[in-house]
Amino acid sequence: MIYFDTAYILKCYLPEDGFVEVRQLLSAERSVACCAFGRLELTTSIRRAIREGRLPASASSTIISQLAIDDENGVWTWLPVTSHLLESAARAARSIPANVYLRAGDALHLTCAREHGFEICTNDRHVLLAAPHFGVQAKNVIP
Repeated sequence: MIYFDTAYILKCYLPEDGFVEVRQLLSAERSVACCAFGRLELTTSIRRAIREGRLPASASSTIISQLAIDDENGVWTWLPVTSHLLESAARAARSIPANVYLRAGDALHLTCAREHGFEICTNDRHVLLAAPHFGVQAKNVIP
């Protein structure tokens, strides 16, 4: 099992740059883990794609239906957001250098990956740069 952040999960459902490589990585694995917060991020990312005109509004229900099918088939393992995870993410965020750009969701994903022993798969440049400060290996399969 591997860990995808939301940037990679979104590429499993939207035909955007890098979706071929991410889907190939997904097909090579039995299942993929992600912090349950990723489900909320996925929903808001789909809404953003619609708002920006990158996705027709009619596609939203299709994507949500496919996600439900994938959930039933065990494609996604949603790891719980606990108070311990949130405190651990906050502690890690306080300890990294101030010049490292870090969003709350990124800290949550990186902490979740670390605490469950995963490397994180993403193309998000901020996550890739912050990962070493969390003691997490990061991988990007998109050239």
